[in-house]
Amino acid sequence: MNQIKLSQYETTRYSRIYSLGAARGDLVVTNDDIAGPIDSSDEWIRQRTGIITRRRAGKNQSLMDMSVAAAKEAIAGAGIQPSEIGAVIFSTISHPFQTPSAATLLADLVGANPAPAFDISAACAGYCYGIAQADALVRSGVAKYVLVVGAEKLSDFLDPTDRSISFLLADGAGAAIVGPSDEPGISPTVWGSDGSHWESVSMTHSLLEFRDGESPWPTIKQDGQTVFRWAVWEMAKVAQQALDVAGVKAEDLTALVTHQANIRIIDEMVKQLKLPEHVAVARDIVNTGNTSAASVPLAMHQLLADGTVKSGGLALQIGFGAGLAFAAQVVVLP
Repeated sequence: MNQIKLSQYETTRYSRIYSLGAARGDLVVTNDDIAGPIDSSDEWIRQRTGIITRRRAGKNQSLMDMSVAAAKEAIAGAGIQPSEIGAVIFSTISHPFQTPSAATLLADLVGANPAPAFDISAACAGYCYGIAQADALVRSGVAKYVLVVGAEKLSDFLDPTDRSISFLLADGAGAAIVGPSDEPGISPTVWGSDGSHWESVSMTHSLLEFRDGESPWPTIKQDGQTVFRWAVWEMAKVAQQALDVAGVKAEDLTALVTHQANIRIIDEMVKQLKLPEHVAVARDIVNTGNTSAASVPLAMHQLLADGTVKSGGLALQIGFGAGLAFAAQVVVLP
């Protein structure tokens, strides 16, 4: 009887993030620009969220435009050819087509054909989900290099009068190249979901209701108090678990890069993890806003770009949001 040749893939023990790429919406939107429809003010939004401005894409800047720009920067930074990419993972909840996937189009536009390509719908946890899968693909030998993209054009799915979430949402794309490493570069991922809170961050209506004329265009809504409590209390536990499985302590970190959901959530996590002052904390939300799947790579990219942190240090990254889904891992900064 013939047997499968298990040696067909050249496995590697470790993987790491080689490089990052970033693209943000081309419009700078201030709190004053959006305060009117929600009967609010610049002061109220700053106190509640920490946001001063957010980046949104204009009508002529698509989700794919931002994704291609971020992906090309990551590919160039990794020093590889697009043809060397063995898989493309695209995390988004705002691709305007149910099918085909955004990933297959992205693979073609950056020159990665015929790499396998697929989308992830895990909202704000999606990029960290993608890193977990890329790590597994590289270590198993299925792909030498994997392109991971988290991207959103959330402005297409917001109601400017919704006080629960509209003032948070922004647009952007973050990308990473994951490849083999001689040393550990990505820790085991702590991830999961809690579907009992499925409606805490969700759509106002289904596409079927919109099709049948029973509802307006579906937009994103949230139960802010439920999400805040869950993020503050449960995600600090997940972050600590990620440190534990990585075998590191808070003082070993160079940076903490959380999903950029709310500055108060970020600050509370810093307290609960008892991070020392030398650990840089990403607060990209202040000038970028909440970009869901793009927020973690955008925030890490910014820390590196402005010189706050340098390559080689350890960063704890954690994404959490709609689903409710979450994922965290410790990575070596590219």
